[in-house]
Amino acid sequence: MKFLVSQITYFLGQRESRRNISALVKYLLFIGLVITFYSVMFHFIMAWVEGKYFSWITGFYWTLVVMTTLGFGDITFESDIGRAFSLLVLLSGVFLLLIMLPFAFIRYFYAPWLEAQIHAQCPREVPPDTAGHVIICSYDDIAPSLIKRLDHAGIPYFVIMEDAAEGAQLYQSGVSVIHGKVDSRSTYERMQVSKAKLVFANLADTTNTNITLTVREAAPNVPIAATATDPDSIDILELSGATHVLALKQRLGEQIANRISVGDDRAHVVGKFGAWTVAEFTIHNTTLEGKRIRETGVREATGVNIVGVWRRGRLLKAEPEHLLADSDVPVAVGTEEQIAALESFLDRQAPLVGSVLILGGGKVGRAAAESLKKKGLTVYMVEREAGRCEPVSGSLDRLTTGDAADRETLIRGGLMEASLVLLTTNDDAVNIYLSIYCRRLNPEVRIISRITHDRNLEAIHRAGADFVLSYAPLGAESIMAIVQGRQAFVMGEGVEFFTADVPERLVGKTLMESEIGERTGLLVLGIEEGKEMTANPPPKMVLPAGAKLDLLGTNEQLQAFKDEFD
Repeated sequence: MKFLVSQITYFLGQRESRRNISALVKYLLFIGLVITFYSVMFHFIMAWVEGKYFSWITGFYWTLVVMTTLGFGDITFESDIGRAFSLLVLLSGVFLLLIMLPFAFIRYFYAPWLEAQIHAQCPREVPPDTAGHVIICSYDDIAPSLIKRLDHAGIPYFVIMEDAAEGAQLYQSGVSVIHGKVDSRSTYERMQVSKAKLVFANLADTTNTNITLTVREAAPNVPIAATATDPDSIDILELSGATHVLALKQRLGEQIANRISVGDDRAHVVGKFGAWTVAEFTIHNTTLEGKRIRETGVREATGVNIVGVWRRGRLLKAEPEHLLADSDVPVAVGTEEQIAALESFLDRQAPLVGSVLILGGGKVGRAAAESLKKKGLTVYMVEREAGRCEPVSGSLDRLTTGDAADRETLIRGGLMEASLVLLTTNDDAVNIYLSIYCRRLNPEVRIISRITHDRNLEAIHRAGADFVLSYAPLGAESIMAIVQGRQAFVMGEGVEFFTADVPERLVGKTLMESEIGERTGLLVLGIEEGKEMTANPPPKMVLPAGAKLDLLGTNEQLQAFKDEFD
């Protein structure tokens, strides 16, 4: 009943719906007048032309039978005038009742009523006892990845949808949505914002400022994380009341620049959990190239443990017999002191990168250029619009204006001189195309690319990219780190940091007996038992009850872990 009432309320509350009903009623009245006129004419022709008399009900009966083409034949005209009148009634009935009436009914009533049903399916408020939830202000590129991670962590969430029809479709697909305006205080009050864990403002900078001010009116103390596209918006959002301001495009550019270590540093810190640090380091041009992990002596010399190895976009388990190739990037766990010792341990046979070519001078490309110049590297850039690179043009060693898809432009831009190419355009298809093109022109160059949609991850690796970072997982990880009160882990390639309870069926078993890695592909970074942390636990360590596992892997691998052990 409540659902029906909400449908009727929405339907009648729309100005267009009221106009549609008015138009439909006018058409029905017109048909009624036509039927009445034909009934009167029926009596007149029967009485004055054929000398027959019938009741008024019979007149209406005959008119409707003829107009609807039923044609029972129990009452007929015998004169030519009467039969001509019958043809008129028949043809007008076909047009008015069989063609126009269904169209008018569907157009002015049925279609709007279906729309009202869809709108009514989109919830307007959260349950009264809702608490500890995350409010997402828009279903953008980041939202699907963030929602998956919130679901895995068991954290409730709600997405604000201004379009109720789109919201209803998402709701039917299993997404928790609330219909409302992002700049309306009542929307956040209906979402129990004062009890929320976080509000994520992920729209345009100006809209995010409005959202922040609106939320602060309803809940002065709730944490707010807002994205910022323009660096000048960071201060404005902070002054508006945002607790965390995320310049994600700038951060993505910096991460791309640091992803495969360049310059003098080889070890790149990915993140921290407890007192432990996760870092990556390159094998290229070191004495470790061609050795098996057990032969490297890394653990004996530095104390760090190699837990995984990146190879062409896949994070592999670090088996002792794994042969390290030139393009491999091992992942290690250790303390800050041990990571520093690792940096000193790595022998440099030759510089990692001579020069870097950046294709695309947008916010991501400019941020990457600034980060690379701080490392003292030679940086070239190719951009179609010269004025776009003005903020960094003075620091670039070469700026080439033109289409990066043009061979001559790439050659002039420095492709044949560069040892590393960064693809930073915001179009996945363009990055895939450029990856193929650069690989064909310079097979030895290393290629790092950004993508927007995770579905293109495999395609860009097939195209020739050595490493890929995605905008959506970066945003999702940044928000999850805030929600969970930890440092962000930016692994890339769809690999993320997770925390999961030790399943009951694995309690009392050793890590080796659990076969977590073999069955799911997840890497176990550590085991938390109360306030104690065991990083890179040995295979013979027994899994205790009530402990938590710090895991590294993909969403699919985590789902396999839950399906296998829960």
